[in-house]
Amino acid sequence: MKKYVITYDIGTTGIKTCLIEIDKSMKILGSDTEGYNLYVDDETGVKGGAEQDADEWWNAMCVTTKTVFEKVPNVKKEQIEGISFCSAMQGLVLVDKNGECIRRPMTYMDQRAREELKNGIAHGVQVAGAEVTKLLKYLKYTGAVSSSVKDPIWKYKWVEAHEPDNYRKIYKWLDIKEYLICRCSGEFVMTTDSAFATLLYDTRKGHEGWCKPICDMVGVNINHLPPIKKCTDKVGEITEKAAAELGLAVGTAVYGGGGDASLIGVGAGAVEIGDTHIYSGTSGWVGTVCEKQTVDAGAMMAAIVGADPESYNYFGELETSNKCVGWVKDHLALDEIGVFLKKYGNAADSLEQIEFNMYDYLEEVIDTIPAGSNGVIFTPWLHGNRCPFEDPNAAGMFFNIRLETGKTELIRSVVEGICFHMRWMLERQELKVKTSKSVRFCGGGALGAATCQILSDILQRDIEVVDSPQNIGAVGAAACIVVGTGIIPKMKDVKKLIPANTVYHPNKANKAVYDKNFEVFKNLYKCNKKNFEILNG
Repeated sequence: MKKYVITYDIGTTGIKTCLIEIDKSMKILGSDTEGYNLYVDDETGVKGGAEQDADEWWNAMCVTTKTVFEKVPNVKKEQIEGISFCSAMQGLVLVDKNGECIRRPMTYMDQRAREELKNGIAHGVQVAGAEVTKLLKYLKYTGAVSSSVKDPIWKYKWVEAHEPDNYRKIYKWLDIKEYLICRCSGEFVMTTDSAFATLLYDTRKGHEGWCKPICDMVGVNINHLPPIKKCTDKVGEITEKAAAELGLAVGTAVYGGGGDASLIGVGAGAVEIGDTHIYSGTSGWVGTVCEKQTVDAGAMMAAIVGADPESYNYFGELETSNKCVGWVKDHLALDEIGVFLKKYGNAADSLEQIEFNMYDYLEEVIDTIPAGSNGVIFTPWLHGNRCPFEDPNAAGMFFNIRLETGKTELIRSVVEGICFHMRWMLERQELKVKTSKSVRFCGGGALGAATCQILSDILQRDIEVVDSPQNIGAVGAAACIVVGTGIIPKMKDVKKLIPANTVYHPNKANKAVYDKNFEVFKNLYKCNKKNFEILNG
């Protein structure tokens, strides 16, 4: 029998809500999106701050839930088998006993806690940014180390140091989707992947759970941490109050779901050992499924706990990926927007439709420029960087501009710069794990054929794209319900439901220019690390 579920893909700047039919495959019947604000720096009152408003998340969730039912009128709220989530990770949402936020949540992008990181772990004799004895203790218990200023531990410690009144009000520390689960069901929980992302989770066989030795070492009150559940668990039911606000039936099952780093690979069909996927949304990453925990502390890469308890995701992140293309649209392609409107503009189009078509037009523009952007190279570090080097001071740059350089070269170089960084992380991953010859590419960046071909040429690998690659987080969230209800036995079985829709093969003729530019790309950080520190430190 056909079953229906609703999933919420909660990103950095907006939510996408999907009503999905589960039969012999998973089919999105209707979807809706709603944006919300990201408050940074001056808007937070502190340098490096990046916060969001939890009520804006909830309002977006309510609006989009009601809209998808309007778009799919033949499915009623009583037919919904359950709801699930895929969300950004490593947020810090501190709540009281009523589940209400004590302060505005901090996102993964927040970089304010530099002093807390230094005092907590980045002092003394260091290896890979961590004091060596603490590093060894971390690796013993968790298989990873909290040595990034963006890790939630240091944000928590910042609140303790700078907002003692708020700190005293803390009942539980939640992540983004866990807050929304609480608001839906009244339950305070955290899924295993979110728990691991706090870097306070003991991954040793037979000891899985919150790790008291690590909590004691970094000064985290273990009582602030909620019970841990599997991503596929039913963790609660929709309350009467939440049902009225969302437009769902009282008692609808709420499943744990997972973080974006856990479920986007699942939604892309990269679920078997050795499968590699690349994601390009606001942020981006390279992930490879592996059998055991692996860590490369020098590159800030680790095999993280995901939605499948039988495997790990070896993971390296780029802070701003397709966000760089959005930056191009907003700040660099102004002349091109004028040309686009004259050539393609339609007075009946909404602003959202115009922006969507503009990305298609930019794809056409970059496809007119030869591989290598005539020597121009862009670094996509618009909000610092994490892998394969951690540096919140790093920034974007255009390198090797000449008199004959045009705006279109700059635009293409941005896409190539994102792809170069993905190659850098992929090659670093290969030092520890075996990656796949064919790579699944997903996220909004995978919607453009020119971008897909550039990635294939730079990696010199086949690039596989599934149907609706921008919606795969929602598909991954649905997979949690599919496995949780026993429709399919294991996460690995999801792959047969998600075939590749298009395959891009590498153009060998472009290998030489991309290999040359890639070497320069890697050198740009090494040669400018001190300059970034002078300007941004």
